[in-house]
Amino acid sequence: MSEWFDKNPLEWQSYVNKQVKILAHEKNEFHGWVLTIDPVSASIVLVNFQDDQKTLIQVVMGHAVLQVDVLNEADEAMKNRLMHILSPQEATSLYSTEDLETKKLNLKTWLEQNNIPVTEQGESQRTLCVAGVLTIDPPYEPGNCNSANEIILSRIQGLIEGYTSRQ
Repeated sequence: MSEWFDKNPLEWQSYVNKQVKILAHEKNEFHGWVLTIDPVSASIVLVNFQDDQKTLIQVVMGHAVLQVDVLNEADEAMKNRLMHILSPQEATSLYSTEDLETKKLNLKTWLEQNNIPVTEQGESQRTLCVAGVLTIDPPYEPGNCNSANEIILSRIQGLIEGYTSRQ
C-alpha cells in the first residue's frame, strides 16, 4: 500500500476543494478538483469543468493512488461551485430562498410537535437532521430524505407525504 492509504480521514479532508495532480499505478496521471474522499476506500472523487459547460467526474480508486500533489486552492466561487455540483438545482430553483426557509421551518416545527427530534445542519443550516440518522434536503419533500436505515427512511417519508398533502 502507498502513503496515501495510510493517511487518516482528517488528513484526507485537507485535500477537499484543492486542485490536485494524482499519480497512480501503471503511470496513470489524473488532474482535477477534489470533491470528496471516501474514508473507507481512500478513493478520490475528482471534478473537471469542461469548456462546453459539461462537468467530468472521475473516481480514482484509493488503492491505486501513489502520490497526490496540491496545485491550487479553491477560491470562494470555486468552493461554491464544487459544493453545489451534485445538488438537484432544478428542484430547488423552483423556490425562492425565502420559500425554502419557510418550508424548512414549517416542517421542522411540525416534526417537533410530533415528538420527532430534528436539528439543522450543514454550513448554511439548510439540511434538517432527524434523530441523527436521517437528513432532509431542500425542497424538503419525501424524495429529499436520505438514510441508511430503510425503516426510518420509509416512515419519515410517509409522515412528510401526509404532512405535504395537508398543506
